[in-house]
Amino acid sequence: MGQRGANDMSSAAALGNLEKVKELLDQRADPNAVNSYDRTPIQVMMMGNTQVAELLLQRGADPNRADPRTGSLPVHDAAREGFLDTLVALHRGGARLDLRDKSGRLPIDLAVESGHQQVVSYLRAQPAGNAAPPQA
Repeated sequence: MGQRGANDMSSAAALGNLEKVKELLDQRADPNAVNSYDRTPIQVMMMGNTQVAELLLQRGADPNRADPRTGSLPVHDAAREGFLDTLVALHRGGARLDLRDKSGRLPIDLAVESGHQQVVSYLRAQPAGNAAPPQA
């Protein structure tokens, strides 16, 4: 796919453009290709667009790849910004909730700091550390 294709995929994900992401994936784009900033589409996706998250996960995106600079995972971003639906989709797609960023924070720490009570409640209700079981 090359660097341009990886950048196109990341741009479409960042914009929340579900149709473009699907089109690129249908053309065999790698859901884990890194853009010129060394980030994957699921790392830069529009956090409020749960459908993009679900599509990327269905096509094999790795939800547990840390940002090379901050150590943040997509679940950290979703928790910090209060996107419960996206966080749940990531978790169901295999995202771990027990991984810390480079500052030592868990997703729940970021949700508490940001005052996102629904996210905090969801995270507190999860078994320690394990990704959600795959949905049938």
